Amino acid sequence: MARSVPLLWVLLPGLAALEPLSVGLAIGVASALTGYLSHPRFYCSYVECCPRAEQRLNATALKAQLDNRLFGQHLAKDVVLKAVLGFSNNPSPKKPLMLSLHGWAGTGKNFLSQILAEQVHPAGLRSKFVHLFLATLHFPHHDQVKLYKEQLQNWIRGNVSACPSSVFIFDEMDKMHPGVIDAIKPFLDYYEEVDGVSYRKAIFIFLSNAGGDLINKAALDFWASGKRREDIQLKDLEPLLSVGVFNNKNSGLWHSSIIDRNLIDYFVPFLPLEQRHVKMCVRAEMAARGYAVDEKIVQEVADEMTYFPKEQRIYSDKGCKTVQAKLDIHEDFVMRDTNTRG
Repeated sequence: MARSVPLLWVLLPGLAALEPLSVGLAIGVASALTGYLSHPRFYCSYVECCPRAEQRLNATALKAQLDNRLFGQHLAKDVVLKAVLGFSNNPSPKKPLMLSLHGWAGTGKNFLSQILAEQVHPAGLRSKFVHLFLATLHFPHHDQVKLYKEQLQNWIRGNVSACPSSVFIFDEMDKMHPGVIDAIKPFLDYYEEVDGVSYRKAIFIFLSNAGGDLINKAALDFWASGKRREDIQLKDLEPLLSVGVFNNKNSGLWHSSIIDRNLIDYFVPFLPLEQRHVKMCVRAEMAARGYAVDEKIVQEVADEMTYFPKEQRIYSDKGCKTVQAKLDIHEDFVMRDTNTRG
């Protein structure tokens, strides 16, 4: 049986020809070099590593990202900031963090999930520790539910084993076949370990349009009664969402054991966006493209959006979802204006 060659002889092939003192020095240098190269701080500056158990989220950075990139969602900002920081600062949580984000398209659910992913794993959605599932892409067939549940459990088990602070995002929950998501229920529960794996440091996020009508009605009721949208509190909406989603056959969480067992930590409502919030989105997009912010263009793009109710035109029915596409139409003018100012 062939003997393996010691690492030091590979690193220093001329070692055998050296004097004893030189050999000792060379071995010391090689050992130090090997230790340095394998040190987590050096290694992880070139290769993505799972965060260490003692690492905590940067509260200031997370708040700044939410304030600068998410518009018109005071409830979502407040709830998520407190929930995520509380979870991160807890050295021994009893269960994974489970957030369910609800609201119409374009209100910021995907945006917020990306911000959270980036705070936990800087590479965000590109990280090997962040996993995005799309219901219509990954679980398209109703007759394959049993297979999907098995695959989902295996995927989550394997990835949490590799990185306890893995993030799992399930988009299009309103299009998920009922029963599929119940596969992850054992991982969300109050267990120290499941088959030798602890899931208590993982984060699970659901994104759904289900419940959006309930949220919009509540927002309209506040407006009709002369109250400010900023006065809407979580207690005004969370019970409606919990019951409404549980009883909605098109929610993906219809009669789900995850809700029945109270394993969702927060149902987070995303309010419909007003024109002032759409303008914020336009300005942010222009700045992101390196354009000078022209308020005339901002107003034109905002005016091209459609709003409801039809008579009052209070809320954008697509939120900020089509802002990028509509700004593209004005791009030539915006670029000329930017160049002129420059």
